[in-house]
Amino acid sequence: MAKITNDQELRAALNRLTAEQQRLLGSRFAENILRLSRDERIHRAIATGLRDDVTPGELEDAFKSARAYTVKTYTDCGKDTDWLAQADHFVASAAAAALTPDELMTERQNRAWKAAVQSRMAVNCAMMDDDTASESAEADHQYALANTFLD
Repeated sequence: MAKITNDQELRAALNRLTAEQQRLLGSRFAENILRLSRDERIHRAIATGLRDDVTPGELEDAFKSARAYTVKTYTDCGKDTDWLAQADHFVASAAAAALTPDELMTERQNRAWKAAVQSRMAVNCAMMDDDTASESAEADHQYALANTFLD
């Protein structure tokens, strides 16, 4: 299989995944930025999303927990000075995206792609406090995660 090296290839590969595979890979994308999360509920939600043996009830609870935290932290977005609070919000959004139940998904949505984009938003916010961070490092890491997942 050809290696993923850009967003078009990533998105095409993600669109071929099953819902469960999207959850697992989306959770890996969120796990990669977990260091930016301030809340233990998000850590637990992502850990739940990474499990192969997870029950539907556990997934639902993890999604509700992540979603509730995104709503709670949404008001932090837009504050002029707290970029890490905004990064925290986007980590929760990435987790919620990966865990989205089937009934809330539309035909054109993809859990893993949405988690990837939300993860990049978190990193971009964190970069405002760390001028040594690379703009492309997160995308490159996502390509590597996807390549490993698909092999």
